[in-house]
Amino acid sequence: MRNLLRLISINFTLARFGLDEVVLSLHFYRPLYLLGKINPFNWFRSNDLSEAERLRLCIESLGPIFIKFGQMMATRRDLFGDDITDELEKLLDQVPPFPWHEARDIIEQQLAMPLEKAFKKFDENEIASASIAQVYAAQLPDGQDVIVKIVRPGIEHRIRQDIEVLLLLAKMADRYWDEAKRVKPIQIVREFETTIFNELDLVREAANASELRRNFEGSPDLYVPFVHWDYCRSRVMVMERIHGIPVTDIKQLRAHDINFEVLSRKGVEIFFTQVFRHNYFHADMHPGNIFVSTSNPEDPKYIAVDFGIMGSLSTSDQRYLAENFAAFFNRDYRRVAELHVDSGWVDRDTRIDEFEAAIRSVCEPMFERPLAEISFGQLLLRLFQTARTFNMEIQPQLLLLEKTFLHIEGIGRQLYPQLDLWDTAKPFIELWLSEQLGTRALIKGLKKNLPYIAEHLPDLPQLAFKTLDRIANDELRVELRSRQIDDLKREIRQANRRNIRAIIGASFVISASIILGLDGLAPIMVGSGQLIVPLLSAALAIPGIYLLISSYLDD
Repeated sequence: MRNLLRLISINFTLARFGLDEVVLSLHFYRPLYLLGKINPFNWFRSNDLSEAERLRLCIESLGPIFIKFGQMMATRRDLFGDDITDELEKLLDQVPPFPWHEARDIIEQQLAMPLEKAFKKFDENEIASASIAQVYAAQLPDGQDVIVKIVRPGIEHRIRQDIEVLLLLAKMADRYWDEAKRVKPIQIVREFETTIFNELDLVREAANASELRRNFEGSPDLYVPFVHWDYCRSRVMVMERIHGIPVTDIKQLRAHDINFEVLSRKGVEIFFTQVFRHNYFHADMHPGNIFVSTSNPEDPKYIAVDFGIMGSLSTSDQRYLAENFAAFFNRDYRRVAELHVDSGWVDRDTRIDEFEAAIRSVCEPMFERPLAEISFGQLLLRLFQTARTFNMEIQPQLLLLEKTFLHIEGIGRQLYPQLDLWDTAKPFIELWLSEQLGTRALIKGLKKNLPYIAEHLPDLPQLAFKTLDRIANDELRVELRSRQIDDLKREIRQANRRNIRAIIGASFVISASIILGLDGLAPIMVGSGQLIVPLLSAALAIPGIYLLISSYLDD
């Protein structure tokens, strides 16, 4: 019922800001299209706000999860236009703030000391306010300038409620949507849940920042601020204050004579360095989290902040991605098709020649074009259509990487649209593959695993003999059959529980209907108790409907 009320609240908010056409455009809601035309909110709506402003205010009202989607939309001028993206950029660091007295209480509670003792100076006016946290400027007792990041009060409860709603919708999609097996909606929501709850722990974020700082220590491309660990707690983090120009402030960057070509190229190189060399990447690189140092305009350096969302890849995903990139850059579409089949992302019985032709038709028009003439949004749409044709499964573990790449491409499009993305990335990928898959990689792997091999080599004959003996005595097959029987029993028990709930729920609903139908004849109506029958009917109908819904959604 709580999730149902939240869904109603979301639709109500969309209607309040005049965005009910978004809901009514969905196939499921088309029978209610007439209701949208007679929506009372449309009668008294003010025309003072543009559609872009109403969209931004609606997203702010819906909460942090929706703000995250709005932040991603803000980087895609090629897809949503200047009017919408200009307005949505306010979601990067201009979300309505929470009061100062609440921020002060959180700081003093977390640090277990008065504010005046912890800081020499503290500016009560926030310098940024985002969906998850708020940021203030301060000065430590030793005079160092710092920023203080504070998690919004009550944010965890609101996020958990929205995650439950997303999970409910994902379970419905998994049960009734034909594409669910390929898209994996439940796994996607689970990945998102893990990511956003990790973002609420500022001690984890401080550790992420320290790791990224070590990876880029002394780098001319990226600077990561220093973390003051003595002041870090789960809801409060203190970090070195940096000074730079927001990456999307093109006017200020031009005023400081920043070399946009170098800056854009460095953005691509930083991305591939994090993904393939360090296998640890900043996964929330929207424009509000990236600044540019003006100390050397001809060789500019990025400055990153906000390290709540970080990503990494498994060794197999990393290798398959690198090989796919290399084959793609070399226009070896057959190799791309083979890699997708070998990795299990596409069915084993897929015809390689047909898949190769489909990939070529999507990708070939992109080569030898500058970034300004390429829309990765359109490319992804066409790739998704191709994926559907060949029953290609979505990889939830790669969604963070895909989101980060879209952010990088969106920023690069604004900075230097003439950048040749392929020429910038191709040498990097080829070098990484030579290091990971060549002779040097083999020698490096042997050196790394030699102690383990030496330790377990004496036990190898005995382990081999035991395994062969079990195979000879059919022990492995018996064990496998036992597991299958246990799985079948568990599924039968779950089905029985669903059926019982459905029967009880249906009984409640039928009983409620009968009682309501006997209104005026029921002997329980005495005196002023005219509301007893409707209340009793509702008391039976509500749990009955809940049991029916839960019986269909229970896995």
